Amino acid sequence: MRDFISEKLKNIKPSGIRKFFDIARSIPNCISLGVGEPDFDTPWHISEEGIYAIERGRTFYSSNQGLPELREEISLWNKRKYNLDYSKDEIIVTCGGSEAIDISLRALINPGDEVIILEPAYVSYEPIIILAGGIPKIIKLKNENEFRLTKEELEKEITPKTKILLMNYPNNPTGAIMEMKDLLDIKDVIIKHDMIVVSDEIYSELTYDKEHVSIASLDGMRDRTIVINGFSKAFSMTGWRLGYVMGPKIIIDEMKKIHQFVIMCASTPAQYAGIEALKNGDDDITRMRCEYDNRRHYLLNELKRLEIPCFTPKGAFYIFPDIRKFNKSSEEFATDLLEKEHLVVVPGTAFGESGEGFIRISYAYSLDSLKEAISRLEKYIKK
Repeated sequence: MRDFISEKLKNIKPSGIRKFFDIARSIPNCISLGVGEPDFDTPWHISEEGIYAIERGRTFYSSNQGLPELREEISLWNKRKYNLDYSKDEIIVTCGGSEAIDISLRALINPGDEVIILEPAYVSYEPIIILAGGIPKIIKLKNENEFRLTKEELEKEITPKTKILLMNYPNNPTGAIMEMKDLLDIKDVIIKHDMIVVSDEIYSELTYDKEHVSIASLDGMRDRTIVINGFSKAFSMTGWRLGYVMGPKIIIDEMKKIHQFVIMCASTPAQYAGIEALKNGDDDITRMRCEYDNRRHYLLNELKRLEIPCFTPKGAFYIFPDIRKFNKSSEEFATDLLEKEHLVVVPGTAFGESGEGFIRISYAYSLDSLKEAISRLEKYIKK
C-alpha cells in the first residue's frame, strides 16, 4: 500500500511536553508543574453568562468573524488597555489563540518565505510555519539578556527571503517581556526591511513590574502587525477556546477565508461569556495576577535558597531556571526528577535547542502544590 502520509508532517516531531504528561499519568502521587493552565475556576459571572446563553437558546452559529457585539468589546478593551485602534471589522474571533496564530501564518506565508522565531519558543510555532510552507529561522535569545530580542540579533538573521517576525511577549516559556525601549530598538529594523510582525500577546494581562506594551501601538507599526490575544490566560478560560486576531482589514479579510472554511465560527455561548469578561472582568484579572505574583516571589526566593540560578521573569506564569550546574541535559534532569521524586517540570529543549540547560516551571498552581514541589526538588538535588 502507498504511504499516504504527508512528507511535511512526517518530519515534524511530537510536542516535547506531552511525553512527560503521559508518563506522569501512570505515576501515583505525582505533582505536575508542567501545564500552562490557570488553576482558578472561570469567574462565576462569566460562566453564568455562558450558561444563560445556552438557556436562552443562543446555540446557533455566529457570523464567521464572531458576534459583532463581542468584536466591538474587543476593540474597546484593547483601546483602553494598550492604545490599540482596530475596528470590529479588523478582528476575527477564533477558537483560542492557537487558531489565530495558525490562520495568521497561513494567510501570510508563501512557499519559501522565512519566518523568524525567537527561541526558547512556544512549541507550536515552528510546526505551524513548516505546515504553511515557510522556513523557520531561529534567533537564540540569551539568558544574560533576560531573553529579550535586540536589534543586532534581529538584523543579523534577516535575508532577502525574510518576511515575518513571530514574537511572543510576555513569553512562554521564559516569562520575559519587551519594554517600550526594547520595542523601539527593533521597530526601525522591521520597517527598514519591510517585514510584518505576528505578535502573540496572550499573556498581556500577566505582567508584574511593568505594564505590557504592544508593538502595534508604536508609530508605523499598526499596519504591519498582526496581534494575537484571547481569554484563556487573563480570565482563566482555557477550556472555552476563545481567542482573537487583530490586524489591517486587507489581511483580516484573507484570514477570514481560512477561518470560515476550516472552523466556521467560535462557540457562540463562549462568545457571550467573552462579552461579560471584557465588560466586567478587570477585578478578576487583578485578583488572579496578584496571586500569581505571590507565587512568583515564593519560587524565586526558594530557588535562590537552593542556589539554582534564575533570572526574574516579569510576565506570564513561568520561571526558567538554569540547571547546567547539575551536569545533566534538560531532558535527563526532567526525566530523573520525575522518576525519583514524582515531580513534573518541562525540559527547556521542548522549546527549542536554545533551551538546553534550563527547565520550565509553571506557577499556575496553588501555593500548597508549589511548596510540596520545592520540597521534592530540594530532596532530589541533595541526592
